[in-house]
Amino acid sequence: MASRKAGTRGKAAATKQAQRGSSNVFSMFEQAQIQEFKEAFSCIDQNRDGIISKSDLRETYSQLGKVNVPEEELDAMLQEGKGPINFTVFLTLFGEKLNGTDPEEAILSAFRLFDPSGKGVVNRDEFKQLLLTQADKFSLAEVEQMFALTPMDLAGNIDYKSLCYIITHGDEKEE
Repeated sequence: MASRKAGTRGKAAATKQAQRGSSNVFSMFEQAQIQEFKEAFSCIDQNRDGIISKSDLRETYSQLGKVNVPEEELDAMLQEGKGPINFTVFLTLFGEKLNGTDPEEAILSAFRLFDPSGKGVVNRDEFKQLLLTQADKFSLAEVEQMFALTPMDLAGNIDYKSLCYIITHGDEKEE
């Protein structure tokens, strides 16, 4: 009985962790698109437990005629969810792919190039100059609009870790 309770508690914790996907992910899609994603999710979730597992992926591939999928490939798919893949996480993954949002770690890595001391901040004025003069140049209005939403420390430096969170998860103040 005790082992059964522990198993139930483990599944509940995994389900709770899976629900931590971005709550505003549903606003990224129209209702018809969400319904299509639900249908796709249902096709993949072979055991109908609400979580996509390795066995679900293997069975889906098998139904599509591909029987010898390498374990590493299945593991890599599951690791993209950074935890159990329920429908919200599934939708978030598609949202990231379809809307061009890079994973949070990729954005953090890019900002770290401008933070050689590793303090988690970037000089606002230097970053502004880069945005105005390099690659896909921002207009001054775009830079100011971005800075209006950008977390700054007391010295006026960009707190890029908080900014990356906002970019990938949305601004909690919006909700």
